[in-house]
Amino acid sequence: METPYEQADQKRAGALAGGPFRPGDAVVLYDRKRRRYRLRLLAGAVYHTHLGAIAHDSLIGQEDGTYVTSATGHRLLALRPTLAESVLEMQRYSQVIYPKDLGALLLRGDIFPGATVLEIGLGSGAATATLLRAVGPSGRVVSYEVRSEIVEGAKKNIAQLVPNAGLLTVRLRDACAEGIEERNLDRIVADVPEPWLLVDSAAQALRPGGVFLCFLPTALQVHQAGMALARDPRWALVETVELLERPWHVAEQSVRPVHRMVAHTGFITTARRVVPPSPGEAPTLREPPPLSS
Repeated sequence: METPYEQADQKRAGALAGGPFRPGDAVVLYDRKRRRYRLRLLAGAVYHTHLGAIAHDSLIGQEDGTYVTSATGHRLLALRPTLAESVLEMQRYSQVIYPKDLGALLLRGDIFPGATVLEIGLGSGAATATLLRAVGPSGRVVSYEVRSEIVEGAKKNIAQLVPNAGLLTVRLRDACAEGIEERNLDRIVADVPEPWLLVDSAAQALRPGGVFLCFLPTALQVHQAGMALARDPRWALVETVELLERPWHVAEQSVRPVHRMVAHTGFITTARRVVPPSPGEAPTLREPPPLSS
């Protein structure tokens, strides 16, 4: 017999797949100025805004994408929040990776359904939830975290974002100091201040052809990580990118960039795990050695 927790997970999973709004669903209301109001539906409850009260029962049973009218006559659009919206509004226990970087993380890390991924740095769970959605029910995500006090909160965030999306194992472990225990991993995603300390243990843990990805906020960190990877013959194709997101305003009489944009948030560095060349063979696809003085 299913437990109440399993039943709740199934309801949330059904909500993610679409269908009418149900009690317990997260809903975002948009007014005509695109201001957003987030609520969780509860039978008999009333949500109060400066635009007037809205009965939860007027939303329960309605389709996703329905317009609802407040008590004062204002119309608002009701939608289930996307993962990107939920990440920006989730309870934070540390700085989260922005949606623009999470999308690139999946593509540049080549995260695929069924993959076994090690995440180093659980944080608030935003990247974990994104990885779980990508690997799917047949995949697995193992997450290392050093701060025990944030684990339960991160798990709650993940359960709300991606119920039943895949198998998650969270371990209290300092990978930089203690190394990586898992072997034959497909991918490693690191969000830690000193990923250069992981270069050796990551090479041991990843299968040949696997991808190591790290997310870093500063250029000095990128340089140190990049040099550590370039000096190790087990790594090749070391690359770093930065993504800037500039939204545009599109109206009948004008098309222009908006006045604010999401500029620098961090750098994504990737490297491929390769079979080192035999002794005496010159490595290829690597940075040239520094010039001698």
